[in-house]
Amino acid sequence: MVSLKKILTALILIAACAHSMGANGKKHHKTKATSKPAVAATEGTPYGQREDVMRAADDIAQRRNLDPAWVRATLSKARMVPAIVRAITPPAVGTPKNWALYRSRFVEPIRIKAGVKFWLANQETLARAEAQTGVPASIIVGIIGVETIYGQQLGNYRVIDALTTLSFDFPDAHPRKAARAAYFLTELEAYLSLTQRTGTDPMALRGSYAGAMGWPQFMPSSWAKYGIDFDADSRVDLFHSQADVIGSVANYFQAFKWQRGMPTHYPVQFDMARLDQAALMAPDIVPTFSPPTMQDKGVVLDAAGQAHPGLLALIELQNGAEPPTYVAGTENFYVITRYNWSSYYAMAVIDLGQAVAQAVQAQTGMPK
Repeated sequence: MVSLKKILTALILIAACAHSMGANGKKHHKTKATSKPAVAATEGTPYGQREDVMRAADDIAQRRNLDPAWVRATLSKARMVPAIVRAITPPAVGTPKNWALYRSRFVEPIRIKAGVKFWLANQETLARAEAQTGVPASIIVGIIGVETIYGQQLGNYRVIDALTTLSFDFPDAHPRKAARAAYFLTELEAYLSLTQRTGTDPMALRGSYAGAMGWPQFMPSSWAKYGIDFDADSRVDLFHSQADVIGSVANYFQAFKWQRGMPTHYPVQFDMARLDQAALMAPDIVPTFSPPTMQDKGVVLDAAGQAHPGLLALIELQNGAEPPTYVAGTENFYVITRYNWSSYYAMAVIDLGQAVAQAVQAQTGMPK
């Protein structure tokens, strides 16, 4: 029997997968580093001793118009960190998923209390972001809470070590090793470009084992594409500016076509006599079915779900040995999964944001 501890560990690893973000750095100013110490900064093999990495450094320099000597010198200081390889290795096949257990990791008193404090400290900024993008404050707050408990857990790995390790020593056990290693190489390139452009020491920044950075855990490409200067101080700072964090998360969702005023999901029941679950589950979390089509296949929607103007997906959240939880996910539910490809993650963001909103309303009398 798989222990509860092992299940929880596997689920946390799934949740911690990196997002794919970036930002058009209009303003080129230095990004401050976090003050937390690096994890295993001196552990492992120096990459300067590997010819394949030095050849890659020259290719990166050419593609990104960077100084080859600087890229070589930077990568030569990076270290292979075995803990990163272990962290990115997927859990064993057959490890059960459990939505109730997963949810309890994120929708809990510590995060809710921290979320209330964050919301009250940033009411005007959250309202401005929502007004400009249509992304609800609760979703923005939910993302930041799930990712880093509002800046409390930013990650202690040197970003250069994480990205270099995953570019050149991605675990063979992963079923998509080639594609994932190629992805992290593009993120390494983006990181080198970002730090060079902003005058930041590439050895200084700390983040997750996957190289995600700051309060919203943006990958380097996302920092470059979606990070915005929301506090008008002429730089994008996702480590220290809560306004930039809020604006950038909202901008990310707007870029992925968040639809103003649209719910994220609707409750469902099943007409077992007509249920075609195989067809409903085939598209996974991609909205595919109109409400009438979904009902024809045996899904019973409430009045709001029946009136939904777009497409829906049947979302299944497994509960271990207990029956799964199902909802009908909208296009906006799918947008949340662009931050992290997981229906469990998206629902945790939604539920945490709602829990914080309710706590703020109870404490202040503010409308939700």
